[in-house]
Amino acid sequence: MKKIILLAALLTFGVTMSAQENEKKVLNIIAIGAHPDDCDFKFGGTAALFAKMGHKVKFLALTNGDAGHQNMGGGILGKRRRAEAKRAGEILGIEYEVLDNHDGELIPNLQVRQQVIRKIREWDADIVLGLRPNDYHPDHRNAGIAVQDAAYLVIVPNVTPDTPPLEKNPVFLYMNDNFQKPNPFSKDIAIVIDNVYDQKMEALAAHESQMFEWGPWTNKIPESEIPEGKEERLTWLKNNRSPKAYNESEAAAINKWYPGIKTSDVSHVEFLEICEYGKQPTEKEIKELFPMLGKL
Repeated sequence: MKKIILLAALLTFGVTMSAQENEKKVLNIIAIGAHPDDCDFKFGGTAALFAKMGHKVKFLALTNGDAGHQNMGGGILGKRRRAEAKRAGEILGIEYEVLDNHDGELIPNLQVRQQVIRKIREWDADIVLGLRPNDYHPDHRNAGIAVQDAAYLVIVPNVTPDTPPLEKNPVFLYMNDNFQKPNPFSKDIAIVIDNVYDQKMEALAAHESQMFEWGPWTNKIPESEIPEGKEERLTWLKNNRSPKAYNESEAAAINKWYPGIKTSDVSHVEFLEICEYGKQPTEKEIKELFPMLGKL
């Protein structure tokens, strides 16, 4: 009888431990951009993969995008872009939050830094993604600086004490860009997103004011060339973002994280750079934080 009781206790303990292990495997990821749609461009596919695997993802826009249009602006545009972001989040299966800082006026001051610290802490982030502080748009640069400035302070109790500090420092990563000065983007991690590419593009298309109005206007594309129907617009958007051949560094990153794969068989990839601030992950930890790596 004692053996039976002991066996039952061990089984119960094993089930409890298994459940706890499964709970620990749920990751909290927050990607922080300057405008609604910044994170969708650079991380939308990986976010969709995380969401499908049961992890929690949040996109945070530090401004409301109320200046990004040729015909409208202010509160009307900000409200529209917030609604677009909400729809994009629903498509990706993630949470999307847009702050009320003005577009084109983002400064990495103490107030914005505290906003970033609070949001990272509230999300109990394991992974934080941001923009690099070298970019054509001052909002992008300043959003990157604000995230960098938070990278250590999220664990300091006496900084922004109205929100409890994190018990561990997250891994901070940069989302991809093509800027070369003062230094080019380092493709440390490569995530193949072919299986969710259509989902990413649908989320981007939800940002109608940007994909089909403001973006074409800034690129001198005549309004007459923009399709009207939903499916036609989605096809047009995909055609304007066709895959390109991978350079040497891109191919090396893909082969590192997807051993044996032919890069010619891969159409869409999102690249990430490990920030020098925050937790410095080992290769094993990167695989744990990105459980989709190596899987197609």
